[in-house]
Amino acid sequence: MRNGSVAEKPGMLQAPGGPQSLNDPTRMLAIACATLALLVSACAGPMRPAGAPDERTSYSAEHGWAKLNRPWGSTSAIDADRDGNVWVFERCGANTCAGSSLAPVLEFDASGRLVQSFGAGLFVFPHAIHVDREGKVFVADADGKSGKGHTVVKFSPDGKVLMTLGRPGVAGETNDTFNRPSAVVTAANGDIYVADGHGGGSNARIVKFSKDGKFIKTWGRKGTGPGEFGELHAIAIDSGGRVFVGDRGNNRIQIFDRDGGFLAEWRQFGRPSAIYIDANDMLYVADHQSSAKLNPGFRRGIRIGSAKAGVVWTLIPGSGPEPDKETVPEGVAADARGNIYGAEVALKNVTRYVRQ
Repeated sequence: MRNGSVAEKPGMLQAPGGPQSLNDPTRMLAIACATLALLVSACAGPMRPAGAPDERTSYSAEHGWAKLNRPWGSTSAIDADRDGNVWVFERCGANTCAGSSLAPVLEFDASGRLVQSFGAGLFVFPHAIHVDREGKVFVADADGKSGKGHTVVKFSPDGKVLMTLGRPGVAGETNDTFNRPSAVVTAANGDIYVADGHGGGSNARIVKFSKDGKFIKTWGRKGTGPGEFGELHAIAIDSGGRVFVGDRGNNRIQIFDRDGGFLAEWRQFGRPSAIYIDANDMLYVADHQSSAKLNPGFRRGIRIGSAKAGVVWTLIPGSGPEPDKETVPEGVAADARGNIYGAEVALKNVTRYVRQ
């Protein structure tokens, strides 16, 4: 059941208020209705524990959905715009863009045909992409080399650089530098939120800017407590303006208000590598790392649920011979038609999931 209801333990049927005479017609009717309800429940099959995802929901996977006129590289970055086109930030035919002349920002139409590409020679380690409400394209470059990287760049829809946050090639923790920024998202008013860090010796903070790129504030540090991060890897915003942060290193999503006030911690969506929230507050979380060692009790896959209630409805499992070795996309997005798109690091392409 999608609401995660739990069936009560079997026991003696007893109407509220204590025992009554079996000759009481009201009592007899209550017993009959209760018995019928139990029979219907039994025929429907076992009920899922609260919060458990339903793996019976079927999606067909189209591996290699996006057609590129050159060999694919790894990608963890994907988004869908309001026109139904899909945007990917790809690693230049390899697992890095360092030294490459290939264009890593890719736009595909609804059929998977390449529409345009741009951004050649600007990046080191493409990691995240976000298309805002106006169609502007933000990308996060999560490494630095030879005067490039450690930046978030904003493009026009046709590839013109409109803004650069961070100092190219410079790793830092000041108001104008990043150290391996892993994700970026914008709020309804245009404010920009950057997940600054990617584990290890990098940063572990959220940095907020105004629409025009003016620094506003930062919050977070390394750790395991509320407002602390183990390894940042994803960020998204729901319709109410709450900021969802993928704290992959601590196997959780942390939720904040728009100013960084801690609101909640959710672990039921697994070990989050990517978070996507659609216009209806459907929450999609890609978990491509859970294992008996890293996150015991969780299977890898894409979990789908409610950003409002925190309920997990569906799990799309990965592909592979056994759960701890399943291949799952590292990036996730969805379009208005309900199709789900996965950015594949290992398989080096885009997988589209269509509900059956």
